[in-house]
Amino acid sequence: MRLEKKLSSFGGVPLTHGALLSILGEYRSPNDKIVRMIDDGLLLPIKRGLYAVSPEITGKPLSLTLVANLLYGPSYVSMDYALYHYGIIPERVVEVTSMTTRRGKKYDLAVGRFSYTHSPPEFYAIGIDRVENPDKTGFLMASPEKALCDKLVFTRNLNIKSREAIEKLVFDDLRIEEDSLARFDIKVIEACIDADIKSDMLRALQHLTHTLQREVV
Repeated sequence: MRLEKKLSSFGGVPLTHGALLSILGEYRSPNDKIVRMIDDGLLLPIKRGLYAVSPEITGKPLSLTLVANLLYGPSYVSMDYALYHYGIIPERVVEVTSMTTRRGKKYDLAVGRFSYTHSPPEFYAIGIDRVENPDKTGFLMASPEKALCDKLVFTRNLNIKSREAIEKLVFDDLRIEEDSLARFDIKVIEACIDADIKSDMLRALQHLTHTLQREVV
């Protein structure tokens, strides 16, 4: 029971092998104890050297966004999962989608599905925010504007330029509300345009956003 109390203090935050060893000092073979804890369902393995305490022990959900940051990096959560997190797209997104400067990668783990899309460093660095969980732990996620720009730029075979086409994509396909787009920070979109990747498509998004913001005023 004392061990479960120690484990519960981690809440929904993943913990490293070193952190586990620090609370298993009284055990003669702590690594064997870790294996038994996994078998008993107390610990969920994420990757080698990284674990999560079962939500049944902590009473708190595992922070999948923080797992995504730690699983493969450097990275930040973006595209579909970020847009859903902000309430910008209505459909629930199960796979945690992230951007990275490394090569793209996918993980299908017991704790969830994670995907990483490669971004050139000059585009990657734009519009990254630190977002807090309810327990004050933080993770890196794209701003709403950057999440949509990432979605447009890094969706394969997507390169639309006309206002009519961008409106259909944003409003009909992604089902983004006009009010959400009108609240976007246009400077983030402009910074993405300056990175010069599919800039014509981003200019169409910029123009649409400008139009909606003028209508609101």
